[in-house]
Amino acid sequence: MITSTTGMRTWRDPNWRSGALAWAVEELGRAGRALAGGPEQPHVRSWSTAFRLPLQGGSAVWLKSVGPGSAQEPLLAEALGRWVPDHVLVPLAVEPRRRLLLLPDGGRTLREAGSDDAAAWETMLVDHARMRVAIAPHAEALVRLGVPDHRPERLPALVADLLVDDVALGVGRPDGIEPDVRARVVSDLASYAQACRELADGGVPASVQHDDLHDANVFVGDGRHRFFDWGDASVAHPFLVLLVALRFAARVLELPAGDPALVRLRDAYLDQWLDLENAGELREQCDLALRVAPLQRALTWRRLLLEERAEWAEQVPRWTAEHLAPGTPGADG
Repeated sequence: MITSTTGMRTWRDPNWRSGALAWAVEELGRAGRALAGGPEQPHVRSWSTAFRLPLQGGSAVWLKSVGPGSAQEPLLAEALGRWVPDHVLVPLAVEPRRRLLLLPDGGRTLREAGSDDAAAWETMLVDHARMRVAIAPHAEALVRLGVPDHRPERLPALVADLLVDDVALGVGRPDGIEPDVRARVVSDLASYAQACRELADGGVPASVQHDDLHDANVFVGDGRHRFFDWGDASVAHPFLVLLVALRFAARVLELPAGDPALVRLRDAYLDQWLDLENAGELREQCDLALRVAPLQRALTWRRLLLEERAEWAEQVPRWTAEHLAPGTPGADG
C-alpha cells in the first residue's frame, strides 16, 4: 500500500517502497521488460525520491515519486511527452494519484557531458526557449491539468498570501525572515503589482516554466537537449526561468554578474521571441521578469515544502528577502 504522506520518512519506509516498486514492476511487465537486480535509491529529498531499476539486457529505468507540492509533475511530464517529445524525457508510465513516474534512462546530463563552455549553455538555452514557444498555446490546458498558475496577473495575490504565512517565512526562527525585511517587501507590493501588470501586458505569452533550469536537469545526446525534473514547474512568463539558469551559468563559468558572456546568453534566449517584439522590448520584459522572479521562486519553494519544512526551510525567506535586491543576469545566489 502506498500512503498519502510524503517526505524523508515515507521515501525510506519499506511498505511504501514495496508498493511503489510493485507498480513499476507491473508497468515494466506490460512492456515486456524485467528487472535484473535490486533497486538503488540514490535520490532522497523532502519533496521527491528516485530509484534506479536495472533491467535485463543491461539498460535501466528510473522510478520517481514526488510530494503533493509537485503533484503536477506526472501529468505535466506526460503532456509534454505528447506535445514536444523531442525536447523532453518522455515517461514510460505515470500514476498521477500516487504521484509516480517511470522514466527511461536519459544518458548524460549537460553537467556530466561538460558545461564549462558558454557555447554549451547558449545552445541549451536556445533549445529551451524554442520548446517554451511551442508549449505556449497549451498554457490553459496545463492549468487545467493542475500545473500551478503563476502567470503575472496572478502573482500579486499569491505573493500577498505568502507574506502573511508566518510558518513558511520562518517567523521567529534563526533562519527566518527579519521583521523589517518582511515589512519592506509588503510596502513594495503596489510596485510589484505594477511590474506584474506590465509583464502581463507585454507581447510574450505564458508557457510552462521549469523554474529550476540548470546543467543537471537536461540530458544531451543525439544532437538535442531533453529537459526533465518538472517538480518545480508552473505556468508563468517564460523569461522568469532565466533567474536560476543564468545564476548557474555564472557559477559554472566563473563569471561575475553582468559579464558580457552572460548578457549574450540572455539575448540568445530572448531572440527566440523576436517575431513578437523587438530586441529592446524583449530586454525590458526580461528586466521586469527578473524583478518579479525572486518572489515567484519563493512561492515555488513554499509549495515544495508543504509537508516537511525542516530541510531547505530557509529557501522561502531567502528568496522573499531577495525581492529587495534582485540580481542582474549572472548574479550569484
